[in-house]
Amino acid sequence: MAAPRGRSGQRAWAALVPAALLCLTARAAAEPGTAPGAAPSTAEFDVRPGGEGHSFSRSLGDYGCTFTYSAQGGTNEQWQMNVGVSEDSGLFSCSIWRPQGKSYLFFTQFKAEVKGAKIEYAMAYSQAAVGAQSDIPLKQEEFEITETAVSHREGKFRFELSKLMIAAKTPRDEL
Repeated sequence: MAAPRGRSGQRAWAALVPAALLCLTARAAAEPGTAPGAAPSTAEFDVRPGGEGHSFSRSLGDYGCTFTYSAQGGTNEQWQMNVGVSEDSGLFSCSIWRPQGKSYLFFTQFKAEVKGAKIEYAMAYSQAAVGAQSDIPLKQEEFEITETAVSHREGKFRFELSKLMIAAKTPRDEL
């Protein structure tokens, strides 16, 4: 589900998974069509305020990612979703972010769900890295991770979201 417990395990996951997701994202942008069976893809979409629920989905072969949210304030913002599969088909990734770094919308709720894989690592950020700024993660109590979803935690989430990263293990047929 989430990152392994214990300090050394958390440090290893903290370094390894974001790097793997970056590699998948970079490969999707630079070399479309390299994943077996399906090309990684990045798509732009508008995050719309108004307090109503909205969702955006992308699929890649047998795997999918759906981002569902409700937000208030401001105007539409351009966001991106990237889905990819590792070269050995063992890892499915889904990244959702605002390329400008910080969102100025107030999110009342969010949920990112994966289909066809089980989450091994996930992280949510109040600010995405841009220029000299770094990613700023949400506090652990602000969101929860299950086998297939990352979502806000009612009463704890502080309404700021700019990026979600998910790495999920795909099922393997053992001989």
